[in-house]
Amino acid sequence: MEYVDVLRWLHVIGATVLLGTGAGIAFFMVMAHRSGEARLIAHVAGTVVIADTLFTASAVVVQPVTGALLAHEIGWPLFSGWIGLSLVLYVLTGLFWLPVVAIQIRLRDLARAAAANGEALPALYHRLYRIWFLCGVPAFAAVLAIIALMVTRPSFD
Repeated sequence: MEYVDVLRWLHVIGATVLLGTGAGIAFFMVMAHRSGEARLIAHVAGTVVIADTLFTASAVVVQPVTGALLAHEIGWPLFSGWIGLSLVLYVLTGLFWLPVVAIQIRLRDLARAAAANGEALPALYHRLYRIWFLCGVPAFAAVLAIIALMVTRPSFD
């Protein structure tokens, strides 16, 4: 396997991890939230925080590195065309993802406290959940758009 093939493979794996982990985290958080059970939400949110730290954060670092190396190796300009648009979408994704990570930690902590005290989830939990959900929509859509750009490599002539 040539160097460019290894870079391409690592880049595709990173994109797959971002998309898959994002979709999985969203699904499990939504399903736990729908239960309304503080104990279950606390457990799932705790797992989600770990998954985001291990998988999403790793892929967030790998993607721009492998993408830049791959573009350089192939001879594609990094800040123009579909690659430039992908980078803009990547930054947009990050602007929504960073608050989501902080909110997930807060949701976990609020659910843990409610479960430990035998109380209902507080109003703050519900407000933060709505923000978490609303931030996730454009972030996930941007990741889908980036993958579409990677696959189709459209020309903007």
